[in-house]
Amino acid sequence: MTQTMALLVDAYRELCAKKLFWITMILSVLVVAAFAMVGINEKGLTFLWFQMPADAFGVPLTNETLPPGLLYRTMFASLAVPFWLSWVAVILGLISTAGMIPDLIQSGTIEAVLSRPIGRIRLLLTKFAGGLLFMTLQVGVFSLLAFLVIGIRGGSWAFEVFLAVPIVVLMFSYLFAICVLLGMLTRSTIAALLLTMLIWMAIFIVNMGDGIAVSIHENIKAQERVQVARVERMERNATQVLLEERNAERADQGLEPLETLEVPPTAEDLEGKDVRLASNKLELEELRSGERLANRWRQGIYAVKTVLPKTQETINLLERWTVDREALQEISGGPSEDEDERAMEEGQQATADELGNRPLWWILGTSLLFEAIVLGLAALMFKRRDF
Repeated sequence: MTQTMALLVDAYRELCAKKLFWITMILSVLVVAAFAMVGINEKGLTFLWFQMPADAFGVPLTNETLPPGLLYRTMFASLAVPFWLSWVAVILGLISTAGMIPDLIQSGTIEAVLSRPIGRIRLLLTKFAGGLLFMTLQVGVFSLLAFLVIGIRGGSWAFEVFLAVPIVVLMFSYLFAICVLLGMLTRSTIAALLLTMLIWMAIFIVNMGDGIAVSIHENIKAQERVQVARVERMERNATQVLLEERNAERADQGLEPLETLEVPPTAEDLEGKDVRLASNKLELEELRSGERLANRWRQGIYAVKTVLPKTQETINLLERWTVDREALQEISGGPSEDEDERAMEEGQQATADELGNRPLWWILGTSLLFEAIVLGLAALMFKRRDF
């Protein structure tokens, strides 16, 4: 344990000695400062002394419709974390830590390190923990400053913002494990960093494909529901016309009117009374065919994602746990009265629900399994390699 602590202290000192570490800290402070410059009053949003109209974003935003505390929580979870902590900070973290393993196994360095009374696997894992320490400090400072801004400016002490520390560090650990393995294979900081970035981009593209496939599938399903209701309404109207014609014939014969037709009308009978019915049925069949195809794509991409680390879903957990979605939905207003627009809104909501409510075991469990396998391979190589 003493050796492990000594290595972690060495890693901390090594980080503090790097200019990039302090540049990252300063950038974090500047981002939170910009975050604090945004405000909201009875007229709308403000930035420093500039006033924006309440309807500048298409929905009425004032301190009555959107309390300051909810505004800052939403900005933190929807802007600061997805764009700053999960992209810029992670890239800076990878740049800062990518050289830890290649530098460690360089000739002249590894011999001195291996002479210490510590096992190889323990040594590698301690170096890995040192890399995570970089992100922990960076995100911890950012979260603390954001917590103070939300409390002072928003009047709401949101302790849940500190969830950003374990969540962002966890997401970083997936990529850092890949970087460690590639560092072992290539012995080059630049190669390990670039290859890790390429793999991250590939994961990002798969995530985009997943979002697009789910969106297309849910939008087609929403359109299908609207089209089914439209066809059923047209069939009811056509049936009513047939019933009225039949009752008119019975009235001429002196018979009592019917409440329903004696024989159910055929499709030809209904289409004969409403010429639009056939084309609407054809459109419904096309939607059902498209929904089946989109569902196959959605399931295929989901299967591919199952074996990959869930970088985006892990970050989205923070929004799931810190933002009151129902409160935000109330601000955006009720559903549209137009059928097609309402179908689009339902499709967007269903997409958000599908992507935002995926099981926790699938997001974290499969990602940690991926990380354990990658890190295990790196540890096995480090143990068996002849330095």
